[in-house]
Amino acid sequence: MTFSTDEAVTAVAAPAQAGLHFTPFPPTKGAARDCKKLAAVHVDRATPGSIVGGSLFETMKASSPRRAADAEHGDWMEKHPSALTWFEAVLGAAKGKQIVMFLDYDGTLSPIVEDPDRAVMSEEMRDAVRRVAEHFPTAIVSGRCRDKVFNFVKLRELYYAGSHGMDIEGPAKQSNKHVQANGEEVVHYQAGREFLPVIEEVYRTLTARMEAIAGARVEHNKYCLSVHFRCVQEEEWNAVEEEVRSVLKEYPHLKLTHGRKVLEIRPSIKWDKGKALEFLLESLGYAGRSDVFPIYIGDDRTDEDAFKVLRGMGQGIGILVSKFPKETAASYSLRDPVEVKEFLGKMVEPTNGDGPVKAA
Repeated sequence: MTFSTDEAVTAVAAPAQAGLHFTPFPPTKGAARDCKKLAAVHVDRATPGSIVGGSLFETMKASSPRRAADAEHGDWMEKHPSALTWFEAVLGAAKGKQIVMFLDYDGTLSPIVEDPDRAVMSEEMRDAVRRVAEHFPTAIVSGRCRDKVFNFVKLRELYYAGSHGMDIEGPAKQSNKHVQANGEEVVHYQAGREFLPVIEEVYRTLTARMEAIAGARVEHNKYCLSVHFRCVQEEEWNAVEEEVRSVLKEYPHLKLTHGRKVLEIRPSIKWDKGKALEFLLESLGYAGRSDVFPIYIGDDRTDEDAFKVLRGMGQGIGILVSKFPKETAASYSLRDPVEVKEFLGKMVEPTNGDGPVKAA
């Protein structure tokens, strides 16, 4: 499989190497936001009949986990059983194969919080990821800016991919690389650089527009933008959608997608987390091999593309992080980051006295 230069790559962990440099991301301007305080100053802007059936507003409501609470949880768990309860089955399927770990960040390694700047992972989770990366190639895939993700995780032995895989940097012996002044081999790949001025322009416009909606916030993730509405009153979700769509009418080369109470604005290039996963496996020399076992853990709609790729490959597993039944292509489930940490811990626990689960 070959990829053109307008496509991007996600991230994989390699043995730690000295000299890897990450540029700190500048802190977000303004004070941290508190949803309860924002709700207190809420001004009702919704009008009767403003909610149109089939709009993204309805999709946003559907993306809220509590909306799925009425589903038959037992039936859903039969289709997507706990990866902890069925850990031995997972272990058996991976036996003798090269395990490659893919991890989302928000909602997977850290809890979903009201203020996205406070989505800090625990030291225990950091240690769990560090130990896994000592044994298996491990990927961090996020819609966040790459530098932000690194500042949260702070593990230099990992590769970091931000902006849904459009910005990657880290050490590896693979084709897409350049040599730094110190002679260290690193990977540095960026896609869609031509969109950076447009993304900046839209960011300024949307930031101004969202000031009129209490709780709405626009996050700049370099190659994409995230419009958070977690702190917005539900009756105003439609107003968020309308403002975003109104701005994007002037930018036909940008596309709008959604996640867990967030709208994502990205360049319209042929790229998603599934394609990033395929690119990564190929760049590591694992493409087309039957002795590879990718494990992808994520909680968001954007992770579904990776789950679908794994199903199409017929190897590896996808694990959805959710307490509530959702439509998903993942094979297994975990309830929350606490269970993710437990699963990662089991991956490196001694098995039958022979040491941790081994990569082939």
